[in-house]
Formats: sequence, structure tokens, C-alpha cells
Amino acid sequence: MDRRSILKNAGIAGVLAAGAAPAVHAQAAVRWRLASSFPKSLDTIFGSAEKLSQTVKALSGGKFEISVHPAGELMPAFGVVDALQADTIDIAETAAYYFTGKDPIFAFSCAVPFGLTTLQMNAWKDHGNGRKLLDAFFEKYNFKTASAGNTTTQMGGWYRKEIKSVEDLKGLKMRLGGGVFGEAMAKLGVVAQNMPAGDVYQALEKGTLDAVEFVGPYDDEKLGFNKVAPYYYYPGWWEGSADLEFFINIKKYNALSPENKAILDAATRVAAADMTSKYQVLNPIAIKKLVANKTQLKMFPKALMDAGFKASMEVFAEHEAKSPEFKKIHQDMRAFQRDQILWNRFSEFPFNQYMASAKI
Repeated sequence: MDRRSILKNAGIAGVLAAGAAPAVHAQAAVRWRLASSFPKSLDTIFGSAEKLSQTVKALSGGKFEISVHPAGELMPAFGVVDALQADTIDIAETAAYYFTGKDPIFAFSCAVPFGLTTLQMNAWKDHGNGRKLLDAFFEKYNFKTASAGNTTTQMGGWYRKEIKSVEDLKGLKMRLGGGVFGEAMAKLGVVAQNMPAGDVYQALEKGTLDAVEFVGPYDDEKLGFNKVAPYYYYPGWWEGSADLEFFINIKKYNALSPENKAILDAATRVAAADMTSKYQVLNPIAIKKLVANKTQLKMFPKALMDAGFKASMEVFAEHEAKSPEFKKIHQDMRAFQRDQILWNRFSEFPFNQYMASAKI
């Protein structure tokens, strides 16, 4: 062995003896499985899970890897919470309001009617009481949360006929994302149905559905809803924003080293920011294409939105009367929202209002 090789090996031995080897490389490899509630075709939403996986692997030097599985591959789209409780997966990517059948509180973690905008939701969760209150609730289901990205304010959905008044909603069979929104729409006469995104087109085409709301122009065009329902309404008053999330198995998270916890926490933020930014870029392009292909954009009548607001507030009051925990979270969110609306009167609202009328 030559002198250079002796010195090199002696140097490595000395570092190891001193316990100074980089911690992330000294750890045993970690392999997690992520189950998504979404198909691969929704590259914005499913792409957030892929971004998470890529970032975790890069930051850990390949020592921490997360395999990503679309809806139906490991389990049905709506099976992820049960799987987390049973410890059969490590992490899920989903929309919390899909699980309001377990408890209506789930909806607050994603979207509720006349709720928070994207910036408000991020602020409530990160620096208000939102995530603290919600994660305390989710402990009973064996997971904690991290944002996977926000869709921003959604559209009001696709309809096979015009919606000119509340009367036109009566008897309407509509695919809804879930949550207290479905209960509010039921008060307006809508027959709410919750189903995975991949099943909706065929149901709409066959007429077993009269309407569908999903996300916004980019995803909706990709799913082809414009081919079978010509009327596209806005705004989605039930989703001023929709925060998609990573549900992280608490036991598996607690078993991670401090370094891998930091890597996972950082990677969720990278993935969330990436998804939201993509929507801001892709939705304007898609809505122009939809209009060019004869989609009829329609704004909900104010009377209908007023009726939706009244129905929603009735639903919130009913749940508050039954659940002190629901009431605590709802009231905290509304107090936060009131302050945000006050500030927006002097910041984003007048600025956006002016820019909408300016020629640029």
C-alpha cells in the first residue's frame, strides 16, 4: 500500500473513531410508502407527491426514499385514513374533506364553504391555531398533517343545464368533494354524491350525474368535463381555497431520526409551494383553451350565493350544537378570517380590484 493510500485510510479511520461521520450517511436506510387519493393523470396534484419523494431522496443522499402510489394501486382512493390507522402505510396524499363521514371536522383541514383563501389558510395553519387544533384532533386517527399544496380558489363546477336560480338546483345529481358543503347543497335541493375523480366523466356522460365540481380549469380540462357539460360556473364559494395534504403516520414519523424529520418537513414545504405555483401558471392557459372550445363561463347569481351562505351557516350551527370540538375549531377559523378580511380591505382587495380594470 502506498503512502497516500495509508494516509487516506488512516484519515477515514480517525474521523469514524471521533464520531464525526456525517449523520445522514451514518443512518440506516429508510423506505416509506405513500398512497395517494389521486390518479397519475392529475399531474399537478399527484405531482406534489412525486416532488416530495424526489426532494426527500435528494436531501438525504438516497438514504430516505418514499415510493409513490396512485389511487387504486395499494388501496382505493378513500382507503388511506384506515390504512394509516392500521399502520399499513407511512404517509398519504389526499383531501381531508373526503373523510367527513368519519367526522365533519375533517373538512376544516381542506376547505369549508365561504372559508379561507390560500394565503389565509397557510397563515392560519402555520402561525395561527389551525394546524395545532387539527393535528390534536387527528391524533385519534394516527396521523399528523403537512400541506401538499393549495389549489387556490376553485371554480363552481360543470353543469349540463344553466343554473339561473336556486330552483334549478333542486333534484340536481352532483359530484361534490365532500364535507359540510354537501350538507349545505342538500339544503338547496342538490343530491350530493362523493366519488373519486377517475369515475366522474363516465357518470356525467351517461347522465347518472347532472353536474360535477372538481378543481379548476387545468385539471377539469384534463378530465374532459367540458365535452359532456357545457356550462362552467364560478366562483366555487365552497372552496375559497382547498389545501391538499400529506397525512403522516405519527408512529412512523416519531421513529425517524431528527435529521430525517427535518428532511421530511422541508420536503413537504417544497412540494406544497410547487403545486400552488403550478396552478397559478396552468389555470389561465387552460381557461382560455376551454373558452376557445365553446365552454360557456357563467357567474353564479348573487341570490344563489346568498342562499348558499345561509344554508352553510345553518349547517355550521347544527354541527356546533352537537360537537364542542367542531365549535372550537370553527370559531377559531372565523375569528382569524375576520381579521384577514379587515386587512385585505386595505391590501389585496383594492389592489386586485384596480388591476382588474387597468390595461396592462
